[in-house]
Formats: sequence, structure tokens, C-alpha cells
Amino acid sequence: MSQKFLVTSALPYVNGVKHLGNVIGSLLPADIYARWRRMQGHDVLAVCGTDEHGTPCELAALEEGLPVEEYAAKYHAIQKRIYEQLGLSFDHFGRTSSPQNRAITQHLFLRLWERGYVTERAIKQLYCADCQRFLPDRYVQGTCPFCGFARALGDQCESCTKLLDPTDLRDPRCAVCQRSNLQVRESKHLFLNLPKATPLVERWIATRTHWPKVTLAIAHKWLSEGLRERCITRDLRWGVPVPLDGYRDKVFYVWFDAPIGYIGISMEWADARGTPDAWQHYWKDPATRLVQFIGKDNVPFHAVTWPAVIMAADDGFVLCDMLKAFEWLNYEGGKFSTSQGRGVFSDQAVELFPADYWRYYLCVVAPEKGDSDFTWAGFQAAVNSDLANVLGNFVHRTLTFVNKAWGGVVPEAIGAGEAEAAIRKTLADAVRAVDAAMEECSFQRAVRAQRDAWAAANAYLQAKQPWHQVKTDKAAAGTTLSTCVHLSRAFAVLGSPFIPFAARQLFANLALPGAPEAEPWAKIEDWACLTGHRVSPDPRPLFTKIEDPQIAALQARFAGQERRE
Repeated sequence: MSQKFLVTSALPYVNGVKHLGNVIGSLLPADIYARWRRMQGHDVLAVCGTDEHGTPCELAALEEGLPVEEYAAKYHAIQKRIYEQLGLSFDHFGRTSSPQNRAITQHLFLRLWERGYVTERAIKQLYCADCQRFLPDRYVQGTCPFCGFARALGDQCESCTKLLDPTDLRDPRCAVCQRSNLQVRESKHLFLNLPKATPLVERWIATRTHWPKVTLAIAHKWLSEGLRERCITRDLRWGVPVPLDGYRDKVFYVWFDAPIGYIGISMEWADARGTPDAWQHYWKDPATRLVQFIGKDNVPFHAVTWPAVIMAADDGFVLCDMLKAFEWLNYEGGKFSTSQGRGVFSDQAVELFPADYWRYYLCVVAPEKGDSDFTWAGFQAAVNSDLANVLGNFVHRTLTFVNKAWGGVVPEAIGAGEAEAAIRKTLADAVRAVDAAMEECSFQRAVRAQRDAWAAANAYLQAKQPWHQVKTDKAAAGTTLSTCVHLSRAFAVLGSPFIPFAARQLFANLALPGAPEAEPWAKIEDWACLTGHRVSPDPRPLFTKIEDPQIAALQARFAGQERRE
């Protein structure tokens, strides 16, 4: 039965181009999941967009010498183009700076204000005497009082992940001028009353027993330590203005409006298609399943803070059904680094190799249960062995022999025997394994199941040897080739959510109309639909192997010696 699914990826921050860890940390999994659900026949709305407000965007714009609005628009367009090249199929890729997100953020805030979930108080805030401005949290850098990390920011330490206030830092300095001529002054701000919302969150989290262990562990840790009021306003110009007298010179903290951006971007989608109320079809239907993909550093905001906002506002919005958090993808044993040019970034990736190479390998090394490592040797092995040697070779041998021995016309499978029954069961098992893995958002298991099926198909073809069969029993050879052609079609459909470009090329090699992603998932196991069909007389290779000298050059290029511009 068809269901409604809302699928979201964590919104990539607009400051610059994201690396491969960001891609597998939320963007690619959300796309694959949405593609799979669409092919199952479900009603899917998949949204993503750039997170544009807050200090990092202002600082990056200052560094580039651009007005912040121009900077955000520039990198939104750059990221959108890259993600399209990677085959990410979001129904809408929007912006948190949109009028729609401004409106829904202000609406939800006023609901919270009216319902007593917002408090006011004056706080001590750092003021830069040289810049003559209050410094929001991320405008302050210093040493973490908990772990001693020297480059902690005023809202959170990236090393130990502890939440901070700017005044907690040791040896604080202004992020703009890098001087320490700071004063402590009072400024009045608004706070989200998380202690009041705690019972709502605790009752809801208790129902999320199906969530991954790492997600639940982080949520329970936050709740057990006790939630405290969190400031939701900042002394900045760039952001969603606070619609309340006495605070109209302030904007909302980026982590207040950014998760609301999922709704705002859905509103953008609805407006763009001329159906302005269509977003409510998903967000305000209790039957909708909201599935969200994030990095583990975002769990507190998605599992605690944002649900608290939605429940406290009590305006009929759905809550998350599945929250899949990924751990870190490292690069050759270390961290990706923008400043040092270490690791592959998404704009470079799409220039180096076809998108499917990255999509497949990132699923192979997806950091689902712990941190994982991108290595060039592993990348080469996945492309050369799995894609080129196993899948590509199977399809090439099959179609070449159909063209040679049957004039390109798919023969009928006559008298299928035990070997055919076994390979059909292998395919059925693979489909079930992919479905089971995807239900649990395990992309590693999903691609492993497909790779095993490709290998079994190769073994079947090699054991049957139709190039020898045809000399003594053409009907038996025809059964073998018919089975292999139908397997090729099945692999295109089954693989479409994961390697969509290769799947389309495989459909073209089979001379099939339409696209594999338009095929019903339930029709993967069709063993007669191509009988009598004429395949392409000149099938193109699906993959090209990567040679050792290429890998050596890439290892040297991305080792991380110079600053990446």
C-alpha cells in the first residue's frame, strides 16, 4: 500500500564546497532512500537546501569581500550544480534565507511565545572594542575549558562536542579582527525553555525504539544530563528577524531557523509548482513518515531541540519517524581539511570520475556503525573489481554474445533447469536483502547484496558457457542468454537508486525505452519481458578501470600540502 514519505538531508552549510564526508554523511543516503521509495510506488517529497544564516556565512563573505547575500547566493548555486552532477534527486533544493523560511520560522516562534516556551533575560556577552560590536558565539574563538582544544568556537567545541557559551572560553579573541580587546557587556535575549519542554521530548523519545543505537544514545545522554534553556537570538544583521518588540534589531540563532528550513524549503517547492498549500499534504498529515539523514554531530538538534520546538508549538507538524545519523568519513587515515587541501571535495570529485564511481564507493565505506576511511586503493578496487570486472563484464559478455549468435534478438528461455532456478532465487534473495537493508538505512549492506548477486550471475554465465553450448544445443544456449539478459535488466532496476547513470546506460544498451528509475520495484523479477526484444547492436561499456599511475597521482595531489582556494 502506498505511503507518504518526507525525506530530508541535513542542510549543508553555504560556506564553500563540501567534501566527500558531507556527501555520504547525509546527502547521498537521502537521495538513495528517496529513489528507492519512489520506485516502490510511494508518494515521496525529498528536500534539501543550503543553510545560509549565522556567523560562518558572514565571516566567509567578509573573507571573499562580498556582501553576505551575494556570497550565499553564489555558493547556493555552486552546491546545487554539484549535487545535480552527483545525481542527487531532491524534489527541491532550497535556501534557509527564503521568504518562506522566514515566514514559517517567525510563525513557529510566535506560537512558542504565546504558549510560554520562550523566556527573556539579560546575558553577559562579549563585545569587541576594536570592531565596536557585540560578538555572537561563533564570532568568538578560544580554548575549550573542557578538553583544551585551542580553536573552539563560542557555541560548541568541535573536538569534544560540548556546548559552550562564549564567556566559557579561555583566552577568547574576536574572529573578525583576531584581537583580544574584548569586554563583557549585558544584552537582552530570548531563550527556548527546554526544561519546560523536557517531558514532551522524553515521552516522544521513548517511542523511538527503532532508531539506530548511536542516535538514541546521544539523545538519551542529553536528556539524562538535563536540558537547559538555550538562547535563540543573536546580535547579527544576517538571519531571520525576530518579530517581537524590543528584539527587532536581532535575528534568530541559526540552529533555531535551520531545522525549520525543512518546512520552509517544502513551502518553496509548493510555491514553485503553483500549488502553495501542497507542502501541508506531507507536513501536516499524521500518516506521513518523516525520514531524516544527518551527521552524528547534528543528533542533539534533530533528536531533542527541534522536536521540542515542534511539539511545544503544537501546530500539527509531523515528527521524525526515522533519524539516521552517520559517523565520520576520514581521508587516508586523517581528517578532511579545507585549509590544508587534504581530501577530495565534491566539486573535484565530479570532475575526476563519473558520479556513480563515487556513489558506489561511498556506500561501500559508509560510516554507519563507526568512523570509516576513504582510501584511493579502496576506491580503485571498488571501481575496478566490483563495477568493471563483475557487473560491467557480465553485461558486456552477455550482450556481445546475444548480438553475435542471435542477431541481437533476445532468445526464449526454453526448459529452464536447476541452474536457472538457483540464479532466480539468488536475484529474489538480493531484492529482499536490499529491501531489508534499506528499511534499516544500511547502505553498506544494500550494495553488498547487489555485488553478491552480480558475482553469482557471472558464475552462472561462466559455468554455462553459452559460447560452447551454442555449438551443440542452441536452445540451451538461448536459455542461458535469455536468463543473463533478464538479469542485466534486473540489475539496472535494482541498482538504479545507487548507480543511476550506469543503470540508465544499461537500459540504453538493452535498447529499452524510458529509464530504470521509472520501472516498478515489484517488477524487478520478470523473466520473460525481453523475449524477442532487440538489444543495442553497439553496447557501450558501463565502467572504465582506473589505472595505478592515476591513483598514485591522485594520492599525491590530495595529500594536503597547500591551502585549497
